[in-house]
Amino acid sequence: MTLREASIGDTVKVSRLTGTGPVKRRIMDMGITRGVEIFVRKVAPLGDPVEVTVRGYELSLRKADAAMIEVE
Repeated sequence: MTLREASIGDTVKVSRLTGTGPVKRRIMDMGITRGVEIFVRKVAPLGDPVEVTVRGYELSLRKADAAMIEVE
């Protein structure tokens, strides 16, 4: 399952990042790495952006970036 498929209110744990190059680096710079728990706060009506809480910070992710984050 990817972060994009997670429901609002779910707390999920990152199992793998599938992005490459600068995209993966951007995701990691946000503090999203393997083993981190992410709380899905809000998803826009059309799915873009996905608002999450990671390590106490509130972030907005693009739908394409959220699809590159595999979660448990």
